[in-house]
Amino acid sequence: MGPPWIYGHLDARFTVVSYADLECPFCQAYFPILRQWIDSHPEVNWQWHHLPLTFHEPAATQGARLAECAGEARGRTAFWQTIAWVYQHTRSDGQGVPSETPIPGLTPELQTCLDSIRPDAVIQAQATEASQAGVVATPTLRLIDNHTSTDLLLPAGPVEGDALLSAIDLLMAMASETAEESVTTTSEMPADVVGDMPR
Repeated sequence: MGPPWIYGHLDARFTVVSYADLECPFCQAYFPILRQWIDSHPEVNWQWHHLPLTFHEPAATQGARLAECAGEARGRTAFWQTIAWVYQHTRSDGQGVPSETPIPGLTPELQTCLDSIRPDAVIQAQATEASQAGVVATPTLRLIDNHTSTDLLLPAGPVEGDALLSAIDLLMAMASETAEESVTTTSEMPADVVGDMPR
């Protein structure tokens, strides 16, 4: 199994897609919070979506390449461990991981991937997809109901757990309203609902 990389139960009803940049300080601070929330909500899994921002380059893409290659070499657990490692070691805001910091688990297989263009194709495809969806800031979350394919794009920025639960409730309400129509819909969370959410 390769990208997109999923954290949590693969058969969860809901998926939180997080559009993130490995040099974004807000993403860096939010990563352990969202991971802990996913760990305590087995009905929701987490899908990573690379969105390296131009003003954080080249460090943002370097971190993303390392994560993709770790995943390719050793699977999804290694991918998520590498995301956590980059966030723990980066100086963020485009400064990257110090060059003298040894990369964990640097095997010949991992190095071969890093020397190739394979991870660039994945990262570029995900960044293009985000741009086409109108996502330009990180972190941004999209919540998907995997039973109905209905999804909800949340406002950019870290979203607290209570707000995620409110979004799930809203998505379930939308799904029941559209069940008879059997249409796939994409929505943005209404501004008045967002205003009521704890942030």
